[in-house]
Parts: sequence; structure tokens; C-alpha cells
Amino acid sequence: MSPAKSRGRQGARAARASARDQGRLWWIGGGVLVVGLGIALIVLSSLEGREPETEPAGVETVEVAGAEHVNTPVEYPETPPVGGNHNPVWQNCGYYSEPIASEFAVHSLEHGAVWITYQQDLPEDQVDDLRSRAARSYVLVSPWEGELPAPVVASAWGKQMQFESAGDPQLSEFVEYFAQGPQTPEPGAACTGGAGTPE
Repeated sequence: MSPAKSRGRQGARAARASARDQGRLWWIGGGVLVVGLGIALIVLSSLEGREPETEPAGVETVEVAGAEHVNTPVEYPETPPVGGNHNPVWQNCGYYSEPIASEFAVHSLEHGAVWITYQQDLPEDQVDDLRSRAARSYVLVSPWEGELPAPVVASAWGKQMQFESAGDPQLSEFVEYFAQGPQTPEPGAACTGGAGTPE
């Protein structure tokens, strides 16, 4: 075999080996990329489900007196109430288009629910926003019968915050922090199997 042919064959073999090496590098690089993306997705999903570590700014803390079960109406000092004596049956969490009894809702607060109340003349798009929030566990949404101190009020056991709009970002922070949050007297207690049929 002539030296030129030998060099040609060697060159072809080297080119094929180089192509194989490049193919392997692509596979390795692709594998590293897939693994990296998988890790990033896991980290992001774990962060997404985490509750804020600190209480939202501007939350009013109220000393709650009493937590007895009673079968009579209760006069609450706050509007809407943030705790106190309540009916033995809790209100099922979810959305209600009509006002609900405070005595049942307060029992839900004891179980860790956030109760979002709103003025009955709240614009429909804001009501829709609040209705969508009631899809989350341990959220109770209803209009308030009578006057509220603000268009929207969020209450948890011993905690309350007022909002001028349903779209206020701090409303989401309130819900994320206090739904089954650290203020809950009976963590893990149900917000279903009680009174009412959410819409």
C-alpha cells in the first residue's frame, strides 16, 4: 500500500473516531443539561409551595378571649371576628355568595382557616378573584352582612388585615402565611365535613 493511501485511511479512521467522540460529548452534554434542568425544577417547585417565613407587614394582632363551644349567638368585639366562643360545628371552607354565620366561621378559624370577607357592593371582577382564592385549602370566602371597615378583610385566629382591593398582593401573603399557620389553635383539624355547601 502506498504511503499516500495509508495516510488517507488513517485520516478517515481519525475522522470517524473524532465524530464518535463528538457524538459522545453531545450525549454527555445533553445528559448533564437534562439533569441540571431536573434539579432546577425540583428546587423551584419546593420553593413555590413554601410558606413565607415571616408574618406579613401590617397585620393586626388581637387577643382572643374564650374558645368555648356554644349554641347561642355570640357578640364579637371585632368586625369581622377573629376568634372567641363559637358554634360546635365549623363552616366548610370554600366560597359562599351569601353571608354566613360568624359563630360557624370562627370555628373554622380555630381549625386554621383564613376567612376573607368582602363588602356586598365589591366589583364583580374582584369577587371573582376572591372566589378563585377559595379553591385553596383552608380558605373561606363570603360577603359580609352590614358594613366592613374596608372593602376586603382577611381574618385568621387572632389576626386581621384590611385591604382596599381584592388584588392587593399582601392578601396573598396573608393567606399563604396564616392558612394552617402558626396562630392555629387546632392545627390539622378539618375544614370540611361541617356546615354549609360552598359554591
